[in-house]
Amino acid sequence: MLPRDSERNHRTGESESKTHEEPKSETKKVKNLSEFAQTLQLAWNGLLVLKNSCFPTSMHILEGDLGVINGLLKDHSSGGKLTQLKIAQRLRLDQPKLDEVTRRIKQGSPNGYAVLLATQATQGGVGAEGTFPVVEPGLQRRLLRNLVSYLKQKQAAGVISLPVGGAKCRDSTGMLYAFPPCEFSQQYLQSALRTLGKLEEEHMVIVIVKDTA
Repeated sequence: MLPRDSERNHRTGESESKTHEEPKSETKKVKNLSEFAQTLQLAWNGLLVLKNSCFPTSMHILEGDLGVINGLLKDHSSGGKLTQLKIAQRLRLDQPKLDEVTRRIKQGSPNGYAVLLATQATQGGVGAEGTFPVVEPGLQRRLLRNLVSYLKQKQAAGVISLPVGGAKCRDSTGMLYAFPPCEFSQQYLQSALRTLGKLEEEHMVIVIVKDTA
C-alpha cells in the first residue's frame, strides 16, 4: 500500500506542476490571429460596408475604453448597438495624417478612445453579440480580406463619422479609422507579434476617437 500511496502523491505533484505551467502552453496554442483575437474581449460584431459590398467583421479590444465603443456605436433608433458601419471616406496613410490620429488618441486618453483588432467574423455571429445581422438587399457579402486588399491598394484607412444617424451632440461624436496592416497599425499589435512571431492573416486595426470639446 505505501509504495502505491507515494506513487500517487508523486503523480499528484506532477499534475500540479503541469497545472502551474499551463498558461505558457495556452499561449503556445494560439496559432493565428483569429485565435489571438479570441483571447481579447469582443467589442463589436457586424458588417463593415464599402460601396455595394459588406464584410462580416469581429472587433476585439486591444486598448482603450469600452465605454467609447458602446457610446459611439449605438443605434439611436433601436437603442442597441449598430450592426452595420458604412465607410464613406478614406484617409491617406501619409505621416502628417497619421500624426493627427496619434494626437487625437493622446488627447482622448485614457477614456476617450479605443483601439480594436478587426478579423473575419465567423458565420452566425459570436457569443454575447447575438445573431449576425441580415445583409441588406443589393449588398454583396464578401470576406474581410477583400476590404483589406482594397485599402492596401489605395494606401489609405477607411473613415466613418460617428454616431451613424440620429442627432449629433457635441459630447457624443467621434471618428472611426479602419487601418489595413501598415507601420502605424503594427504598433498596437506587439503582443500578437510576440505570441505568433508574424501576422500572416489579413486583419485591420480600428481606432475610435471621441471628439473633444
